[in-house]
Amino acid sequence: MSTPPVVSPSVHAAAVADLVGRYRALPPGTRVRLGKKSSNLFRFGGRADDTARLDTAALTGVIGVDPVARTAEVQGMTTYEDLVAGTLAHGLMPLVVPQLKTITLGGAVTGLGIESTSFRHGLPHESVLEMDVLTPDGEIVTATPDGEHAALFQGFPNSYGTLGYALRLKIELQPVAPYVRLEHLRVPSSDLAARITELCDLDAVGRPDFVDGTVFTPGEQYLTVGTFTDDPGPGPSDYTGQQIFYRSIRERTVDHLTAHDYIWRWDTDWFWCSRAFGVQNPLVRRLWPRQYRRSDVYRRLVALDRRTGFSSRIHRLTRTPQEEPVIQDVEIPVERLAEFLEAFHTDIGITPVWLCPLRLRGKQRWPLYPMEPGELYVNVGFWSAVPEVPGQPEAHNRRIEELVTSLGGHKSLYSTVHYGEGEFWDHYNGPAYRALKERYDPHGRLPDLYSKVSG
Repeated sequence: MSTPPVVSPSVHAAAVADLVGRYRALPPGTRVRLGKKSSNLFRFGGRADDTARLDTAALTGVIGVDPVARTAEVQGMTTYEDLVAGTLAHGLMPLVVPQLKTITLGGAVTGLGIESTSFRHGLPHESVLEMDVLTPDGEIVTATPDGEHAALFQGFPNSYGTLGYALRLKIELQPVAPYVRLEHLRVPSSDLAARITELCDLDAVGRPDFVDGTVFTPGEQYLTVGTFTDDPGPGPSDYTGQQIFYRSIRERTVDHLTAHDYIWRWDTDWFWCSRAFGVQNPLVRRLWPRQYRRSDVYRRLVALDRRTGFSSRIHRLTRTPQEEPVIQDVEIPVERLAEFLEAFHTDIGITPVWLCPLRLRGKQRWPLYPMEPGELYVNVGFWSAVPEVPGQPEAHNRRIEELVTSLGGHKSLYSTVHYGEGEFWDHYNGPAYRALKERYDPHGRLPDLYSKVSG
């Protein structure tokens, strides 16, 4: 486990002052993007020539962890890999840790995040106590749930950096045990939604700490139930070497991982997507250095392919159909999950599929991603490509958007968006967004949400 960078409050203040100075010095009308080492977005559109890159390398550390109050003060561009390393040293972890190591705390708050604690703790922004935001006008404001900038605090989630950038966040933490005991339960399709509802009952005695699921085929799905424990079992498993975590779901009924390895169980093989690069072939896996078996490496390979068009040229040369990337996460009300999966298996046909139950942590509504408080949803994640429909290169993604809408669900915006503008704002509360944009970006310094996610 790496040692995260620790940043003193004075060093943080100097870094913020430097960033704000550079931002304010940009000529009016200049496009801006954050200069981060990696990205977990799946929008690969070209960058405008006049885009200025703001280097954020000085805003990637943990300012402090308070083990008594169970809080952490963190710079906005800190990766969860570094944040988790800093908190585990105190026997603590964030309430929700998104699956991939290089997701940043600020990115998860402005772009949403999810994991197997989300049925208990909601989404990452729900554990934020306060945050300092660099607004598009170049001002620093401190947003809290009930302060002067409460509207920005509530509207920041799902704004994807179009209302400003989080430079410092104070978040709640939870205690951890050394190990996590996993039980992989095979569940019939007919019982899937009911079993999820039962496992996610917050009033039940002995409720689990973690719940997620994997659909391998239309008739084969498992729910994985995790519980903190001091018992390592027969010895904690290691899925950073030759063994592959998602395959173990079919092979083992019970498993044990260290808390650290459980948190990052999906990163080593990018869930199951490393198979596209041959990394799950035993020979290739032995030759592929362990330090490069991680999600950000695979994502860079995908980005390289998108830039060069290599895969497209191969399809043309071999006269095989071009492929439509279908990389999405959607939230479906649990009672409509069976309908979604049936249509998805018929019309899209991607497997495996990830399931992650979630509900809002409290009664607070978040205007740009209007889930209903108290309602249990299931995140369905699928990341692959399918043959294009001739003359309809976006047919599968549009089908998913239509299906999600018809079932009262929501679609995450980290990937391709095919809604028309009017339809988009109907789904993502256009009036609330425009009110925030007028208050915090009256000169249009940053792009609006629709133009950013659909471009």
